[in-house]
Amino acid sequence: MMDRRIFGKHLLVGATYLMHPTLQNTAGNRNSLTDVEGIRVGHFTYSQRPTGCTVILTEAGAVAGVDVRGAAPGTRETDLLSPVNTVEEVHAILLAGGSAFGLDAATGVVRYLRERGVGYPTRAANVPIVPAAILYDLNLGDASIWPDADSGYAAASEATGDPVAEGNVGAGAGATIGKTAGLNQAMKGGLGSSSHRIGGLVVGAIVAVNCVGNVIDPATGEIIAGARNPDGSGFIDTRQMIRIGQEAAVTAGENTTIGAVATNASFTKTEMTKVAQMAQDGLARTIYPAHTPADGDTVFALSTGTSEANANLGTVGALAAEVLADAIIRAVKEANSIPGFPAYRDM
Repeated sequence: MMDRRIFGKHLLVGATYLMHPTLQNTAGNRNSLTDVEGIRVGHFTYSQRPTGCTVILTEAGAVAGVDVRGAAPGTRETDLLSPVNTVEEVHAILLAGGSAFGLDAATGVVRYLRERGVGYPTRAANVPIVPAAILYDLNLGDASIWPDADSGYAAASEATGDPVAEGNVGAGAGATIGKTAGLNQAMKGGLGSSSHRIGGLVVGAIVAVNCVGNVIDPATGEIIAGARNPDGSGFIDTRQMIRIGQEAAVTAGENTTIGAVATNASFTKTEMTKVAQMAQDGLARTIYPAHTPADGDTVFALSTGTSEANANLGTVGALAAEVLADAIIRAVKEANSIPGFPAYRDM
């Protein structure tokens, strides 16, 4: 049996934001997806332009479901996660920039796992199962640079059980948000992670936020990042825009929020599909509008089954929505500005 005690290389320092009230002060919690035993996370971030990929490794296997709710998704191997299909477990999830080109990074993750004998057993070989989802960031810098197989391999090689690095890293490197008034008034998005523990039960999330809509703090109802007023004085209220029938300056397929939630409790593929569906509520609480024709919002759900804690499916689904919402807020607050796209920290 594979040793799950994997120690990482990098440490997260200095979180300066406030968590959602329901998730504060959790004993023994690092507030990271890697708090779920059996999960490691690695990033590859390009230096040539803002893009990259993030790998969630579950080498011992994790039961998985998925919910694709945006109308412009870019995905790989999501069909096999349907409850009616045969394969129960995945060995990694890839999140990447680069639009459809970025799906190539999953090939590198497959190669990394194959070299280690990890995969679905067949008579000829163990075949790694690596579903993937991408977001669009080709409008930042040289569009001929995108996450490829080598970057996926590198991200898998760097995966650790340490707290997940956040902000302008991996799949969040080129993420932007608040594009209802066009790119000139948009802001920098990023990658965030969160978790919550109740006794032996852990639920965690990771997300790359590249949405059309504004990001709203569900605790206050206030816009914290998104489409800026032309003079930079504050934010355009997209809710009011929509109510008065104002058209958004958005191009379909050039957005998307992608992520995953996970638990150490043991569930079936049907049950994890329900958790993925419930987790999307966290996305809808923090992003407005969400699940639009221009977004490809996709959320995976993983069960490592490493805990014997009794877990109620509805409770885990509700917590999945909470930690995903918190991860979205963290992604925005940990992001740094890039030319043309100020970050939350600048506002």
